[in-house]
Amino acid sequence: MTTAIEINCTTGEVTERELTDLEIEQREADAAAALEQQATDEKEAADKVAARDAVYTKLGLTAEDIAALTN
Repeated sequence: MTTAIEINCTTGEVTERELTDLEIEQREADAAAALEQQATDEKEAADKVAARDAVYTKLGLTAEDIAALTN
């Protein structure tokens, strides 16, 4: 059972109720979209690192050279 807790800020009344089918579907869709976005972000970050490393390699920079440039 999936529930939602609603709090009336004016009265302080707390109500717990079951989510509707539409709310459950939306929650699942939001979770799937978040996972997809996370995968996209991680791929973009990895691609950026790979591109940077390719430039360093093409320029013939050593690890020491890179450290000196980035510090």
